[in-house]
Amino acid sequence: MDSDGDLPFLLDVHVSVNGRSSVPEKVKGRQPGWSVRPSDMANRTYNPIRAIVDNMKLEPNPDKPMISLSLGDPTLFGNLPTDPEIIQALKDALDSGKYNGYAPSIGYLSSREEIASYYHHPKAPLEAKDVILTCGCSQAIELCLAVLANPGQNILAPRPGFSPYRTHAESMGIELKLYNLLPEKSWEIDLKQMESLIDEKTACLIVNNPSNPCGSVFSKSHLQDILAVAARKYVPILADEIYGDMVFSDTKFEPIATLSRNVPILTCGGLAKRWLVPGWRLGWILIHDRRDIFGNEIRNGLVKLCQRIMGPCTIVQGALKSILRRTPQEFYHNTLSFLKSNADLCYEALAAIPGLRPVRSSGAMYIMVEIQMEHFPEFENDVEFTEQLFVEQSVQCLPAKCFEYPNFFRVVITVPKVMMLEACSRIQEFCEQHYHLAEGSQEECDK
Repeated sequence: MDSDGDLPFLLDVHVSVNGRSSVPEKVKGRQPGWSVRPSDMANRTYNPIRAIVDNMKLEPNPDKPMISLSLGDPTLFGNLPTDPEIIQALKDALDSGKYNGYAPSIGYLSSREEIASYYHHPKAPLEAKDVILTCGCSQAIELCLAVLANPGQNILAPRPGFSPYRTHAESMGIELKLYNLLPEKSWEIDLKQMESLIDEKTACLIVNNPSNPCGSVFSKSHLQDILAVAARKYVPILADEIYGDMVFSDTKFEPIATLSRNVPILTCGGLAKRWLVPGWRLGWILIHDRRDIFGNEIRNGLVKLCQRIMGPCTIVQGALKSILRRTPQEFYHNTLSFLKSNADLCYEALAAIPGLRPVRSSGAMYIMVEIQMEHFPEFENDVEFTEQLFVEQSVQCLPAKCFEYPNFFRVVITVPKVMMLEACSRIQEFCEQHYHLAEGSQEECDK
């Protein structure tokens, strides 16, 4: 060995073979020197929200406290704490000492039984074998896409829609095709346009209901129309129902699986939103396959994919039974009452502002607002509009470019009421300062 303890460098050693000297050949396919590059998967990974927001290197107005209406985290301001029963369930699971080891990669059987029981419906029955626990709903979506689609295939997703659909799909080499939601119809799907996108390479249809970013809730009849398209084209559905049951008092949530007779559905959900614990990272996949179209292959594929890691947090799994059984109905009711009050307040305040046209929300935690850009000619698009709103008024909203929809912005309605009122007042002040009558408009003609 040399002075550093390494083996001596051997490239110059000659070996005699049959009386002839030879020099070891270089390793084929390797170039001298370091060359470490990111994988194709890493290079394909792109999050529209991060790409847009991280490039907004702007400073808010120092004279106005910052109000963020951009993050879909209901815990951000402390006004929507989870229920004490939920906290106690986690403490009890920790104190028991039973959940410090590895769980099965798809989750504890007892925890999967609780989810199956909680979401069982006579028209969409569930057993523990139909439930897979995941690290949040985002991982549930990723696993569903990974099991249903191969590189080179395509999936259908809503526009506007949750940006990680693109992030997950394109990182796996799957093409994303966007079907349109119609603001004039409370964000229902343009069914004809959606159906026109389906081809022989379409692996699944994503249906997000209630919607992020729209706050819309599909009617039973509209869900049946969606199912009719999927059945006609033999396309399975990935149902993103993370906001399931988070609908306002004048609206009813219909799990799409309860309406399906022959379309196989993978439903994704989780604790994050309804139980107000997004950081606990527990989600699930519910396998609805009454006609045995998925068969064992899709189920086994999901299990194999889960085996890449050791599953979601065991402590939260241990608390799941108590969370589902002991959380009082009053907690759910109070959360939804607050959200509806803020949604109504925000809608009415912004609807009164010239140049803005909000679309009323029926659930989830969001409202989408149209910017009538012809009245704000100094801004080229929704990104510039929201950037300047941030600079002048210290109010941060996400431009709808983040959701692949031009000239809207999204408002998160989980902030305290006083903050929502202040934010709407600042948005009004901003719009009044930048509003211009459109050339040839009726207001211009009346002057």
